[in-house]
Amino acid sequence: MVDGPVQLLERLVDARVTLLLKDARQLSGRLLGVDEHMNLVLDDTSETTPEVTRRLGRVVLRGSNIVTLHLPEASPPKPH
Repeated sequence: MVDGPVQLLERLVDARVTLLLKDARQLSGRLLGVDEHMNLVLDDTSETTPEVTRRLGRVVLRGSNIVTLHLPEASPPKPH
């Protein structure tokens, strides 16, 4: 059976990820958790805009605001 998007994200827990949001901000941090709506919790998060980069710490992101997610370090997902 093929994994759905939530199952794929669950395999990335503890990996560093980079997200592009609808408002063009970029967030990078360690993925702590995901729910059935694809809301994410990131830790040690930094936000990058064209003007500034700042540290945010722990954040909760609504899944509908996320455009893309990628692994900047190309770390492999955990096996299920």
